[in-house]
Amino acid sequence: MTEFNQSNLDFQELTGRIVSTYEGDSGINFIDVRNLPERDKIIHILELCMELLFPGYTGKRKVTRDTVQSVVHELLVVIRRELAEQIELALRHQCRLQECNTCDCANYAAARTSELLNRIPSVRNMLKSDVEAAFSGDPAAKSFEEIVISYPYIIAIAVHRLAHELFLLEVPLLPRIMSEYAHSLTGIDIHPGAQIGRNFFIDHGTGVVIGETAVIGNHVKIYQGVTLGALSFPKDERGEIIRDKKRHPTLEDEVTVYAEATILGDITIGRGAVVGGNVWIRESVPAETVVSMAKPEALYKKKGPGFGDRLEYYL
Repeated sequence: MTEFNQSNLDFQELTGRIVSTYEGDSGINFIDVRNLPERDKIIHILELCMELLFPGYTGKRKVTRDTVQSVVHELLVVIRRELAEQIELALRHQCRLQECNTCDCANYAAARTSELLNRIPSVRNMLKSDVEAAFSGDPAAKSFEEIVISYPYIIAIAVHRLAHELFLLEVPLLPRIMSEYAHSLTGIDIHPGAQIGRNFFIDHGTGVVIGETAVIGNHVKIYQGVTLGALSFPKDERGEIIRDKKRHPTLEDEVTVYAEATILGDITIGRGAVVGGNVWIRESVPAETVVSMAKPEALYKKKGPGFGDRLEYYL
């Protein structure tokens, strides 16, 4: 075993070498930067929002019919104050990058926060349809309560529906922080820009990726490991990626996509189509079409000595 002499460590010299690597690294250093939202506070705000969306589900607040009005009022007051602060920081950071000195970030942040809170009733109605879709689409589900309390998909879609509203309100940074937090918890990666309709359900969920410009209709069901991704990244004359172009699939109403399917590019999967597991799709699929892998051939043979009459088969 190699031995190392700790006396060889010169802290002053090493400090200097590390600090020297910070020079000119705008974007990965946060030295002298005061206008960045705080990730921990955003996660706390998300937790408060979940209490609004599913009152009492965490057990942190006792909610009864007699207290629900006061609980919701208290949550709204706290969320409005704390979210406005974080949105203002994000806006100020964006203005600093763009050298904008004319924006009233505080008022813009307050207005965007109020607008998000005004959209909470419609977000809740969408989430009700998502829970219903999970219950009707999963025979293992015993109740709505089981779905809300235990399914990671509910965390992913609830956070996405909030993050998507902030994305539409052109709030920088916060939507992506929210979506990546949900990704880290659930293994479900949904970009906040993705448009997702009513009665949406992801069964199992782990490994699902839904890209920024994906559009998903109503009553769509997808399984674990599905990717709605981009086929390629077109570049401009300077060799830089062209942004803000649609590059992800559209899934029309009542589409089902089974596990590990990969659907790439700005294509359309037509209404009522079924995409089988493990397929790779780069062209649009007509409505009411079933796409599947060619059926593999199964070969059966007897086991060798010591295995009795057991059979084995190979695909």
